[in-house]
Amino acid sequence: MYVTRVPNRGSPPAVLLRESYRDNGKVKTRTLANLSHWPERKVEKLQRALKGLPATRDLAESFEVSRSLPHGHVAAVLGTARTLGVEDLIDATPSRRRDLVTAMLVAQVIAPESKLATARGLRTQTATSSLGEVLGVSGADEDDLYAAMDWALARKDAIETALAARHLNDGTLVLYDVSSAAFEGRTCPLGKIGHARDGVKGRLQIVYGLLATTAGIPVAIEVFDGNTADPKTLTAQINKLKNRFGLSRVALVGDRGMITSARITEELRPAGLDWITALRAPQIKALVQADALQLSLFDEHDLAEINSPDYPGERLVCCHNPALAQKRTQKRQDLLAATEKQLTAITDATTRTRRPLRGKDDIALRVGKVINHYKMAKHFHITITDNSFTFTRNEDAIAAEAALDGIYVLRTNLPKSALGRDDVVLRYKGLEDVERFFRTLNSELDVRPIRHHLADRVRAHMFLRMLSYYISWHMKQALAPLLFRDHDKPAAAAKRTNPVAPAQRSDAALAKASRKRTTDDTPVHSFTSLLADLATICASHIQPADDMPTFTKFTTPTALQHHAFELLGLTHRLGYK
Repeated sequence: MYVTRVPNRGSPPAVLLRESYRDNGKVKTRTLANLSHWPERKVEKLQRALKGLPATRDLAESFEVSRSLPHGHVAAVLGTARTLGVEDLIDATPSRRRDLVTAMLVAQVIAPESKLATARGLRTQTATSSLGEVLGVSGADEDDLYAAMDWALARKDAIETALAARHLNDGTLVLYDVSSAAFEGRTCPLGKIGHARDGVKGRLQIVYGLLATTAGIPVAIEVFDGNTADPKTLTAQINKLKNRFGLSRVALVGDRGMITSARITEELRPAGLDWITALRAPQIKALVQADALQLSLFDEHDLAEINSPDYPGERLVCCHNPALAQKRTQKRQDLLAATEKQLTAITDATTRTRRPLRGKDDIALRVGKVINHYKMAKHFHITITDNSFTFTRNEDAIAAEAALDGIYVLRTNLPKSALGRDDVVLRYKGLEDVERFFRTLNSELDVRPIRHHLADRVRAHMFLRMLSYYISWHMKQALAPLLFRDHDKPAAAAKRTNPVAPAQRSDAALAKASRKRTTDDTPVHSFTSLLADLATICASHIQPADDMPTFTKFTTPTALQHHAFELLGLTHRLGYK
């Protein structure tokens, strides 16, 4: 038997199964079957079988990989979100809008991009990961994402209230801090010129404040006009804590620029809130001058607690940080030297023989630029005439400031029974965790650039970034043994001699950082590079050559990848049967 193809005018050739036989000594042919309706692969397999050959030429030809999508990082982030119950926080009822919001949260962790780029990454034709396929939103476009943002913003209060119920309770400490983000465009009413806390000066910006637990877990975020001063943001947070979250007793932890004496008197005390904050430099100087704070307290100890009639009903925890003192002393010396160098150049300009600098106003203008640039005016005695300029250091002012180097004073109305002296310092230092949130927004989560025209879209943008950070925060805690993070916090805390001293890293963390290897002898990662490593686990769609149903095959995880999913309590097959 054999297969032959017979030309068929105007139509595809007929594929026939035939055999040869002898009839009265003559070789004749007869047709056994018409195979024209068979797929070509099936015909080819029959031909090879009739010739006594293997059914396929090569095992590789038995399967076709129709699509391979990076999947491991999606499984890790989406799986963590589901473990945390983020989808139920968004809305208890499953819906396409909830899936779209979830997709944006996961996308912001694995590859933060614009909504247009995010939509393209979800769509089947242009997918950059398995995210759209796993969540069933591979048909979404950017307009769908914008609509989902609007829907999520309408649920913001309910979601934040649920987070507060999960992580806050009466008598708890709450961290609050403010930052800013540069803004693109000029049509959004929130965009204003203001104090650039993110270092991007001279640009329109927004101001945003974050409420977080003492561990640094974000609970609520609020966006303000770009020219809003830090203390002006406090009223909204007090209302949120008292009215929306229903907390009757809570202590707010904020820096000296946030929780000022005026805010304590006018807002916190009337609202029944407690506080931990710090005194400004002039207030510390006033304590020293009134002999309420004696610098001899720090001769043997770096920590002391005092009281002052200027702060009735409050405890003042005085701290001396030798490392900070040394740093500030060195910075002052550098600034003094730089200022003197520039001022000496002006002195030389007034005494040169050719075109000397003349005129009291012109000389003062040059001097003012230098003094204002380095902010050293109080440390110099300056004399300006029409044809001369002289300066000397103000040694008394320098010595007075140097005496307070490394000294800071915390103020709180919490009783000792509620929070000890050492814990007051540690809780205030917890603001570093909020600052870490701001750094993460500007780096890993790419909060900038903000291009939205509508104020509510900007608010939704920041809210979704906060929820993304909520997911990544928990992932980093779980994955700490694989990251450049201290995974032995008790050992690190034991190495700290006192709460004022800088935080220490555990021996295990130091060894990990030095060797760039984990205790399992695998490479240490940053969070971003670990996600990139997990992304090499692909979900590949396989089409067998014999027309069997398509199935999905996963890249076999490496030992490191397997460990990562173990730490997260997840499987890399998440989203597929």
